[in-house]
Amino acid sequence: MPQLLTVRVKRPDGRPIRVWVPVLPVVLVFSPVVVLAVLVAAVACLVYRVSVMRALGTGWRVVSALPGTRVDIEQGRSAVLVTIR
Repeated sequence: MPQLLTVRVKRPDGRPIRVWVPVLPVVLVFSPVVVLAVLVAAVACLVYRVSVMRALGTGWRVVSALPGTRVDIEQGRSAVLVTIR
């Protein structure tokens, strides 16, 4: 499971802003929403006749594969870099 999300925004004036977001406290705060999302996904799986356990397992594999991911977005003189550790 990812532990830390680092966001760096380079503004047009050249000064960067860095924000470090620990993932576990954010997940704990939003856990009621996460539980609701899992229930909605399970109902959607049943409606579309997809195996619920296979869908949840695939979702967990995607989340587990996130560490090491980098997303770079540049537009003109502005840039955003998101790193998941």
